Amino acid sequence: MEVSDRNIKIWSTIGSRATFGLAAFELGKKIDNLIVLTCDVSTSAGLDRYRKTYTNKYLDLGIAEQNMIGVAAGLSSEGYNVVTTTFAPFQTIRCCEQIKVNVGYMKQKVCMVGLASGLALGNLGFTHCCIEDIGVLRSIPGIKIISPADSLETIKAFEAALKSNQSTYLRLTGTSNNPIIYKKDYNFEIGKSIKLLNGKDITIFSAGSILSECLKVTEILKKEGIAASVVNMHTIKPIDKEAIDEACNSKMIISVEEHNVFGGLGTSISEYLSSLKSHPKLLTIGIDDYYSKGGSYNFLKEKHGLSANMIVSNILKNFKN
Repeated sequence: MEVSDRNIKIWSTIGSRATFGLAAFELGKKIDNLIVLTCDVSTSAGLDRYRKTYTNKYLDLGIAEQNMIGVAAGLSSEGYNVVTTTFAPFQTIRCCEQIKVNVGYMKQKVCMVGLASGLALGNLGFTHCCIEDIGVLRSIPGIKIISPADSLETIKAFEAALKSNQSTYLRLTGTSNNPIIYKKDYNFEIGKSIKLLNGKDITIFSAGSILSECLKVTEILKKEGIAASVVNMHTIKPIDKEAIDEACNSKMIISVEEHNVFGGLGTSISEYLSSLKSHPKLLTIGIDDYYSKGGSYNFLKEKHGLSANMIVSNILKNFKN
């Protein structure tokens, strides 16, 4: 897909879900053995044009996510490059056992795309939010986990996942009008984080659309005399250990994620830090370990301390102590 100023703005406007659908359509022209499986979400996934054009490369399994994973593993065993997609809680939690057995244990390569993960579907109630998916899938061997920061990175990550020889979970977050992180083309590599800003005092690791809040955070912290590095840790498994080593030169390390504080990015970082002889303080910012009621995306981010001002308040409280 052509990376231009115009396209980047269009992809941002339509959001990561529809951008994924556009990418699938373009890749369908190039990848003969590509097949996409959905569970009654072709419109939500931006796949309507793909569905109508590639009738022999598309299967709608209805609302039967466990079955979708079984079918995907079978197709993979026959040499297909398989993509499954539905809303994140149903792509991961509902069919966890099938992912464990058919994808993990049987080592069948599948690219699983979780739509609107985190808090994006809060208007439909918290049952449609997904704050556990990283923690659950991180414990299943053989699955890479990527959380793209914006729509352009969604395309980059999807292309990389299809080329990978292992299964991948692509965790899409945010809504339409997704903030733009990358304004031009760049190199994307699974497992290799990207430093967006360089500051000597603290290092902020983040992934997904919440990364845009972290960039706002740095501007507020400047006024407090705190210089922050921001690292896009788009791949949560395998974690970029070299980036964490570099961050140990900071006075404090912070992880910010639209996920439960247990099991996600912060946990991944802390697990590696625990193997080191010494390291700075780690502050894990995410969704506290409870289920709340639903609400709009922005309302829920504020409620769970994930707006820029709330993140700054948390950092200042811990950095000065």
